[in-house]
Amino acid sequence: MNSFSDIIETIKKYDKIVILRHQNPDPDALGSQTGLATALRQAYPDKKILIGGKNAEGLKWLSTMDEVSDDDYNGALVISVDTANTPRVDDDRFNSGDFLIKIDHHPNDEPYGDQLFVDTDASSCSEIIADLIDSTEELSLTKSVAYYLYAGIVGDTGRFMYPATTEHTLNIAAKLVSLGINFSGINQSMNEITLAQAKLQGELFNRLDVDESGAALAIIDLDLMKKLGINQEKANSVVSTPGRLHEVTSWLEAVQKDDGTFRMHLRSQGPIINGLAKEHDGGGHPLASGANAKDLDEVNQMFKELIEIVKDFKSKGE
Repeated sequence: MNSFSDIIETIKKYDKIVILRHQNPDPDALGSQTGLATALRQAYPDKKILIGGKNAEGLKWLSTMDEVSDDDYNGALVISVDTANTPRVDDDRFNSGDFLIKIDHHPNDEPYGDQLFVDTDASSCSEIIADLIDSTEELSLTKSVAYYLYAGIVGDTGRFMYPATTEHTLNIAAKLVSLGINFSGINQSMNEITLAQAKLQGELFNRLDVDESGAALAIIDLDLMKKLGINQEKANSVVSTPGRLHEVTSWLEAVQKDDGTFRMHLRSQGPIINGLAKEHDGGGHPLASGANAKDLDEVNQMFKELIEIVKDFKSKGE
């Protein structure tokens, strides 16, 4: 594992830097990516610093991407943030630069890169980037940087409700707020949904299969998305909805993709579920993970496995 000083020294060596993050980005992916880029642009105005990946339509209020050419990778430093494994990096050219750094807070199942800094105790990758900036006089936490990092922290902590939130997380958030960002505007942007997404929440409650153990499953298929006029990205906005129910301890949300397979979102309020995700082409945090299912049979198999995980957790009185 490398130190912050190692990473800063590497950054100083390169005139071209490309910062990437995971596919289907959330606020933390965009916040850590753009927050780091903004800090580096402020400190090193002569360097060419680009952020790459596909734009997230629902998060354009937070950040939009640069056009990154093949030539931009030639001799460049590439930094991958908030991305646990290489298949999820949102640019297949990530390994075509001169040097690769991984900065992340997910379990380090794939320790890729020439340098890496992984802190699984951090609430978010944005929290790590804030610490990285604070660790050196080379970089500065400014109002512009704080905007992105605060959004990332708020996004990955569920507005400070998730167990990964620590005293350190709150202290960083307070420091970012003190720089004068419009934190209430950020919170409102994250809280805002479309009428179609609101209707989807209602449909989700109607479709939710809640086992007596406290495990739950919601399937959002292509027919429902077509009926409501939403895409897969907007369907992902309701992933936390089942957790509001008293009867639900852990849950799966299966969102069907255009090829008929399912993107599986796993969430939990106690039982560890990232092992289940790993068994189904996925992974992630102990209480928040993603996986894939090739068909409804695999979706239902995952639900059966989740039920057993929850039962075992409760039988131990955890």
